[in-house]
Amino acid sequence: MHLDWTALGQVAAVSVGATVAVVVLFAFGVLGLARLEGAREQPGGTPALGLTQAALCFLTCAAVVAYGISLIVPQFH
Repeated sequence: MHLDWTALGQVAAVSVGATVAVVVLFAFGVLGLARLEGAREQPGGTPALGLTQAALCFLTCAAVVAYGISLIVPQFH
């Protein structure tokens, strides 16, 4: 049995990179929610920036997860 170690390393690197990217995006989404709550507590605060940041980050995370599931499930091909 022959293993292509280069290909295995590339798959591992891409997997780790994608995982870190999704976690960072999710963390920025949580930060956006915190900004939203902070803006609501302050008089005259604008919650639109926090809400927009959270929505974009969470939608991007959902899109990445949906893409990963579509790659795994053969009925989607």
